[in-house]
Amino acid sequence: MAEINPSTQLRVDAERNRSINLKSLKNQVKEEIEKAENLKELNEIFKKYLGKESQITQILRSLEKLPKAERAKIGKEANEIKKFLEEKIEEKKSSFAKTTEDRGEWFDITAPGKKPAIGHLHPLTLVRRKVEEIFQSMGFSVVEGPDAESEWYSFDALNIAKDHPARDMWDTFYLKERRLLRPHTTPVDVRYMEKNNPPLRIIIPGNVYRHEATDPSHEFQLFQVDGLMVDKNISVANFKATVGEFFQKFFGKPINLRLRPDYFPFTEPSFDISISCVVCAGLGCSTCKNSGWLEMAGAGMVHPNVFKNSGLNPKEWQGWAFGLGLDRLAMMKYKINDIRLLRSGDLRFLNQF
Repeated sequence: MAEINPSTQLRVDAERNRSINLKSLKNQVKEEIEKAENLKELNEIFKKYLGKESQITQILRSLEKLPKAERAKIGKEANEIKKFLEEKIEEKKSSFAKTTEDRGEWFDITAPGKKPAIGHLHPLTLVRRKVEEIFQSMGFSVVEGPDAESEWYSFDALNIAKDHPARDMWDTFYLKERRLLRPHTTPVDVRYMEKNNPPLRIIIPGNVYRHEATDPSHEFQLFQVDGLMVDKNISVANFKATVGEFFQKFFGKPINLRLRPDYFPFTEPSFDISISCVVCAGLGCSTCKNSGWLEMAGAGMVHPNVFKNSGLNPKEWQGWAFGLGLDRLAMMKYKINDIRLLRSGDLRFLNQF
């Protein structure tokens, strides 16, 4: 009998060992796949035996170093085992999906995911947009002005005397060089009339600031809307019709309107605006202090001196103006009992809107 070359015998032994290892590996993996109880375990098996550092991958990478005949045989076996394992893993995955579907927990993976929670509009923003929408539908333009104002536009041009209590430090936040944080948005009325010829229809939304203590019905920062209408033949009747239409559209139901005499330096005559209580429909409740009425704004016919200070002839033009608190409107619309909640930043409150 011819003797076998020692090096040939080593290659034969190595080839036999590789075949044995591959067959043993195939049985081992098959057993682990059958025992897997969930997708997580199945994924771990995949990484272990078919991943980049797995034994099968290492065998496939080392084929180029083997003799041609051995490379073909071992390569074929390794690829067959790889394919076998991939098929078994997919079968197991399908069985998991079928079991989940049978339990009524199956879901369509192609369906869009859940939308993440996103921000939403602040109640004051909602109210502001509604107010602007209503007045714009009646032909009004939305105008804005600076928060930091001069004394001229805040007081002098509005016919407010030098010794008027409104100029007191307790009501007004003064800045340097006799500038101040505006206590109302009415200064923009004068600014606009200086640069625009009548007829005019504008509303002026914006923040105002007043030096006062806070409580459930008072804040040092408020959101106000001023309104101004100037034309040849403007009367209180025009004002009452316009504002009445606004309240009815804003609250979405019939609203009774009441004007009572009042005093504001920049209007003559002046009056306050009250509406029938939106909570009790005028019957009397704690919101309206059993009066059936809610005071909502101050208004009046534009004072002749304001026209003069704006560069308009009061003998030629007439107009009315009003100041309305958006905070109060928001409180009425959404039944909020504490004005401080609006700027508290408390998400438990804000997420309700």
